[in-house]
Amino acid sequence: MITHHPSDFTLARLAAGTLGAGPQLVVATHLSGCPRCRRGLRSFWAVGGAMLDEAAPTRLSPDAFAQALRRLDETDPPAEPAARVLHPDLPPPLNAYEIGRWRFVPPGFRWRRLTLPESPDANVIMLKIAAGQPVPHHGHSGTEYTQVLTGSFTDSLGRYRAGDCIEMDEEVNHQPVVDQDGECVCLAAVEGRLRLSGWIGRLIQPLIGI
Repeated sequence: MITHHPSDFTLARLAAGTLGAGPQLVVATHLSGCPRCRRGLRSFWAVGGAMLDEAAPTRLSPDAFAQALRRLDETDPPAEPAARVLHPDLPPPLNAYEIGRWRFVPPGFRWRRLTLPESPDANVIMLKIAAGQPVPHHGHSGTEYTQVLTGSFTDSLGRYRAGDCIEMDEEVNHQPVVDQDGECVCLAAVEGRLRLSGWIGRLIQPLIGI
């Protein structure tokens, strides 16, 4: 059962097209398995459509109709190639992205980076953390978006299971610990940077670059 969801503010940003590419991918992954949030997103789309309907009309340029006719006469653009499915074992929003190999970072977890062609600077990684393993204590200089793909973890604010999407802003400092019943795999993106604490954090930061 999914108990943690993106905020309404995040869904509104997604509907308006103002959510960054990295967080957008994390939220889209959550949406692929969460009917509740898909309904919420449709509601924000409907609100946006109603606002456009009520907006005052804008005068068109004198040659607007001629421009439209010229575009209709242009050669049809080539059909887009079928979407590649590189990772059939992952949720559909992740299928077509290039994902690097797993890299080990002591103690006890692995990470790999996702490449987003539409946004090369997007900071998106996948983490695989061993059962019972804590993640270094950290804060955030912006909002961190995390989608739990498999397993579960706990921090001082709650427990998060497969399907949950967690938002942590710059006011939160926490140390997630993976539950003892198995490893946990998460997808994460940050608007800003993590602030990792301790010597382990200082060791990891330049390696994962997030």
